[in-house]
Amino acid sequence: VLQDCGADCAKFQKSELEYKFNKKALERPYTSKHSWGKTYGEHKRHLEFSHDQYRELKKYAEEIGIFFTASGMDEMAVEFLHELDVPFFKVGSGDTNNFPYLEKTAKKGRPMVISSGMQSMNIMHQVYQIVKPINPNFCFLQCTSAYPLQPEDVNLRVISAYQSAFPDIPIGYSGHETGIAISVAAVAMGAKVLERHVTLDKTWKGSDHQASLEPNELAELVKAIRTVEKAMGSPIKQLLPCEMACNEKLGKSVVAKVAIPEGAILTLDMLTVKVGEPKGFPPESIFDLVGQKVKKNIEEDETITEQVVENHVKKVKC
Repeated sequence: VLQDCGADCAKFQKSELEYKFNKKALERPYTSKHSWGKTYGEHKRHLEFSHDQYRELKKYAEEIGIFFTASGMDEMAVEFLHELDVPFFKVGSGDTNNFPYLEKTAKKGRPMVISSGMQSMNIMHQVYQIVKPINPNFCFLQCTSAYPLQPEDVNLRVISAYQSAFPDIPIGYSGHETGIAISVAAVAMGAKVLERHVTLDKTWKGSDHQASLEPNELAELVKAIRTVEKAMGSPIKQLLPCEMACNEKLGKSVVAKVAIPEGAILTLDMLTVKVGEPKGFPPESIFDLVGQKVKKNIEEDETITEQVVENHVKKVKC
């Protein structure tokens, strides 16, 4: 499904439960409508894929030509993913301020994608200072850890703040909002990595499903992002070949407001701007024409062309 939609990578979440949670957290009663067991530990064990299942998923991803990785939710999960030979490590927001974990993960030497939900700019500076000397190949994702995420809590401007604060690493966006508009906007702001949760059915049991995209939305998102990437284009502003037809049809010229006799010195009140046939001086030249001498009679409403102005030196546009 992910590959059909145009995604580049499928990312799961891997936990070694006894290393991610302490005993009391696993024994805590879990009575939510989302629960798959009487305790939180039972619930998590029901949902967690085994090592063999992960190996199978990675093999399948290779067969269909898509990257496969996971967020290692504790240090032992990172060990397993390293052994699995994933292309990069994802650091979930819950481990971004877990500095020993960051050091150990960075030392593995794989690229790292680090989410920043629940963190402050001060923490992100510390994360940068820990990871950068060990492993320069990493990026930050702006993220707000709420499911589903409301637009007023997204704070896309943090992307710009990260780009300014960390200009030497890519910045991306991890979104838990509904719909695709905000994620497309993140790409327009320069996000180089985009992460979204995906589900086959938003009505399924579990709090993440409603904050996820269904396959048709993911396909729409990828298509929109590829369009925006093309549309970002060049920062150089100039008349483009595709504009020539419009310029020929609608581009204006300087024309004579009144009949101008041969030998007259042009003044501004003799000139106006219209769509002219043939084309003549462009409107931006009107002030340069003032004070120039006319070589022949010009009728009222006639285009002013280079041939009728004495000693005209064509200005080259830079």
